[in-house]
Amino acid sequence: MAEASSSIVVESLSKTYQVHERAAGFSAAVRSLFRRRTKVVHAVEDLSFSIAPGERVGFLGPNGAGKTTTLKVLSGLLHPSGGKVEVAGFVPRHREPDFLKRITLVMGQKQQLLWDLPPAETFAVNRAIYGIGDADFKETLGELEDLLGIAEIATKPTRQLSLGERMKCELAAALLHRPEILFLDEPTIGLDVAMQLGVREFIRRYNERRRATIVLTSHYMDDVAALCPRVIVIDKGRLRYDGDLAALVRSMRPHKRIALHFKNPVDQAILERVGAVLSLDPGHAVLQVPQAELREAMSWLLGHTDISDLTVEDPPLEEVMRELFSGVEPSAEPESAPESAPEAGPSGSTGGAAS
Repeated sequence: MAEASSSIVVESLSKTYQVHERAAGFSAAVRSLFRRRTKVVHAVEDLSFSIAPGERVGFLGPNGAGKTTTLKVLSGLLHPSGGKVEVAGFVPRHREPDFLKRITLVMGQKQQLLWDLPPAETFAVNRAIYGIGDADFKETLGELEDLLGIAEIATKPTRQLSLGERMKCELAAALLHRPEILFLDEPTIGLDVAMQLGVREFIRRYNERRRATIVLTSHYMDDVAALCPRVIVIDKGRLRYDGDLAALVRSMRPHKRIALHFKNPVDQAILERVGAVLSLDPGHAVLQVPQAELREAMSWLLGHTDISDLTVEDPPLEEVMRELFSGVEPSAEPESAPESAPEAGPSGSTGGAAS
């Protein structure tokens, strides 16, 4: 059994496939009838992590990294080739009824809604499958309709709904049995910005109301940044990083970006006295400044330039992920400057302004 403090325990998980290979053409097809060439593909290899109840965790990696394979193993759709997996104290591959009532798997590119029937019919089918009582069904459906705003669309045929409306109904259908563990595979894929925001807000509120454990995969880094304080990053089936998202950003890109708006144009040479100029347009500039020099840089800019607006941002998460996937290892998190350090003008060192 898994430890009481963990909803999900994965130890040395591996999943391999035998893949048939052959060249194109009729003769190659005939030869493959008598002698098949295969190779072993490691979709997941020696993967270990654990997730506590109520955590929201981003499960990230490039295409082909093994994310969906891992989620399918965790939900019991695939049997692992090796290692140990426990979810809510169960072995997923056994697919016990009590286990299935505790989890749900939502895949943005798959659907369970009945195409020619309204979502309300799918809700009724799932109610029967999970044995949900009348009172619980009405209470949960009412709560989901309130959170997702689907009361008016649940009676329309699924084929007449927009992609965003269908995804909301997919979430409702998947959550009618009040699962305590949610595996969400690209839940906002193909949705417009407004719908993405709505789905993110729903996931957050469901997590807060039910203290549900959420494992989210997404290629939209805004989903991850908004929902997941912790990320697990895999590449080619192996673990690359497991920890705090903010700490990962700081370790990979120990800089801040300062977006500036000016009342009058500013010469690039002036800005280069403070930091690296990433972009410069009339009235607007973006600088990159080391974290330790941020306060000094902002003070100097406010005193020496005619600024109408200023914002401080982290580097885009997409850049951090791209650098991590390229093979760069996260470094030890740099120490921040003491809060009590006296404010002085930027130093004459690289990236600082001359005195």
